[in-house]
Amino acid sequence: MAKKALIVWGGWDGHQPKEVAGIFDRELKKLGFETEVSATLDAFNDKAKLKALDLIVPIWTMGKITGEQCNNVCEAVRNGVGIGGVHGGMCDAFREATEWQFMTGGQWVAHPGNDGLRYKVRITAKHFITDGVPVEIDIASEQYYMHTDPSNKVLASTTFPVADGPHAPNGVFEMPVTWIRYYGKGRVFYCSLGHQANVIEQAPVLRMCVRGVLWAGNAESLAS
Repeated sequence: MAKKALIVWGGWDGHQPKEVAGIFDRELKKLGFETEVSATLDAFNDKAKLKALDLIVPIWTMGKITGEQCNNVCEAVRNGVGIGGVHGGMCDAFREATEWQFMTGGQWVAHPGNDGLRYKVRITAKHFITDGVPVEIDIASEQYYMHTDPSNKVLASTTFPVADGPHAPNGVFEMPVTWIRYYGKGRVFYCSLGHQANVIEQAPVLRMCVRGVLWAGNAESLAS
């Protein structure tokens, strides 16, 4: 039986949610998933339907989610449905919904330098998700500074400059970019890259993100 994924897109248009949803829809279908793509948060209203999924991919920056919708998604994940996403579409979503932030493991704070900033992302852990991804990826995009849960397992990070001091003797500190975690029985994947569709389409980023949502959906066997 085919794995089932729900992709829900919307929110702030600057992150090209429709286009990013199209990328995940395309890639998951190629790997055998049965996908449903929705442009409304009403897709989160049916608790029983959510619990029957293997994977939820939220692509919804900012906006407001109802308490019932948030609870339905959280309950589905706690019961074993995977959730995976990128950039503001998952970890700058529903800023007032603190349980969403507990589930996803992080929340956007700022992106110093704004779009087009050149920086490097380094793979920091061997994992199914990072297999075949170059150790260092050059990025020209927003660099997310985030509040993150210390229980996350970090797979990739970047560096931010700080003033020299006893806790940052080299003038930099590490900021997680890609992580995984569990929320109840559910697997959670997140990558802060993906300001717009062209960033996700970069080969190493696409590989990491596709393998990330496969892992979240307990579908590693489908990887190409």
